[in-house]
Parts: sequence; C-alpha cells; structure tokens
Amino acid sequence: MSTFAGRSVSEPGRRALRRDFHEWLTRRPGSLILDAERAHLDRMLPDLFGYHLVQVGRLADANLLARSRILGQTVIEVDADPGPFRHPVVQGRASALPLESDGVDVVVMPHVLEFESEPHEAVREASRVLVPEGHLVITGFNPWSLFGVWRAALHSRGSAPWCGQLISPSRLKDWFALLGFDLLEMGSHFRRPPLRSQRLLNRFRFLEHDAMPLSSVVGAAYVALARKRVTTLTRVRPRWRPGRRLAVVGLAGPSASNVARRRFGA
Repeated sequence: MSTFAGRSVSEPGRRALRRDFHEWLTRRPGSLILDAERAHLDRMLPDLFGYHLVQVGRLADANLLARSRILGQTVIEVDADPGPFRHPVVQGRASALPLESDGVDVVVMPHVLEFESEPHEAVREASRVLVPEGHLVITGFNPWSLFGVWRAALHSRGSAPWCGQLISPSRLKDWFALLGFDLLEMGSHFRRPPLRSQRLLNRFRFLEHDAMPLSSVVGAAYVALARKRVTTLTRVRPRWRPGRRLAVVGLAGPSASNVARRRFGA
C-alpha cells in the first residue's frame, strides 16, 4: 500500500484507475485530447534519432510511435496487461525500469506520472536509462486549465482521470532542472472545457484559436520535450603559490676584522 494523490491506494487499485483512464480516452472529451497529443507526437518524433526508443506505459490502444524513425522500439507495460501490442513488450514499473543505465536514446512517458505513487522517481529513472543528449517526452494534464477546474470539482468521485495527481508544467520544469535536463519544448492542447457533448464542445471552439490570451499555457494537456544534459569533467589545475626562495646556508667564514688582524700582524 502506498500513498497516491493524498490517499492510500494499492498497486491493484492504481492499475484499475489506469484501466478506467484508458476507457475514458475512447470517448469524448478524452478521445479528442488523445488525438491532439498523437498529432503532436507525429510532428515531434521524426526529429528524434537514435537506436533505441522506449515507451513507458500506454494510452488505450493508441500507436504513439508510428512516425518515429527509430527502429528499436519497446514498450514497458506497467499494468501487466496481455492486450495486443504493436511493439516488443517488457513488464516493469515506471519508478524502477528494467533497463540498463545510459542505453536508451528516447523515452516517451504518456500520462504516466498522474497515476504513479512516486512520479519524481519515474522521471529520475528515465534520466538514468537515457544516454547523454538523449530525449525525454512526457505528456500530462495541466492543473491550471479548464480541465483542472473540472478535476477539482470531480476529484471526490475517485474515478480516472479526475482522481489523478496532476503535475503542472512549472513543477515538471523544476524536476528537469534538478535532474540535469534542458527543456526544449512545452506544447499545450485542448483549451475547451472537458465536456462530453459535441454540441457544447463546438460552442467553445473559439478557445482553440492561438490568438486567445494565454493560449499556449492553459491547455488541458501538455507535451514536454527535454534533452539530458551532457556532464563533462572539467580538469581543475592545482593553484600553486609562489614559494619562498631557499637561502643557501654555508659554513661561516672569518669575519673582516679577523682577516685584517692576521694581515697586519695585530
């Protein structure tokens, strides 16, 4: 039993929440948010290169890696679900990835942090397995949006995604800085309220225009792209202080007065 979103939830309980979340993504407004995120990943992934790409978790049955040019693609299944997969699957946990360190070029974590008891550790694990200059892609829900307002009202229902712990973009940026990542991009999607009715959603379509105030930060979901910073060892030269000159000390010779006495017979 571990603490999740302020309450104790067992691992089977978190798995049940994620299954509810996958079901929510198959209908409005979840399907619209998923479509927007998938379109963003389709634009982003072709520019990320390497030999190995790992997706941690999944979003329903959506193929999020279709546009990636990386041939070695693996999914870390966090729910032990035997459902159909398009890629090789490895069972594991986001906070303890079954992967060697410094061996993955791209890690994709789609809405993983919302249902993890230790979301910061999940980001740390992604940092561990990434090669230097490897890329990390994280999608999440923004608490400072109309989605966040709905979530605050429906949190007590205990159903996904409303009961999830939402990691704000600013908090995620702090984690990136702490773990040695450079933030390259933070995209925002779906600025309308999360309503089921398509008719009502159409009434709020004007909120999707990029000219709206704060349109880039108030979307219900975000896609963050960060690059693992290369740690270089800087050679530190020892600081030499100028040493004192050594005085050459020899045998004491005769004084000038003694020499004069011997010379003049004194």
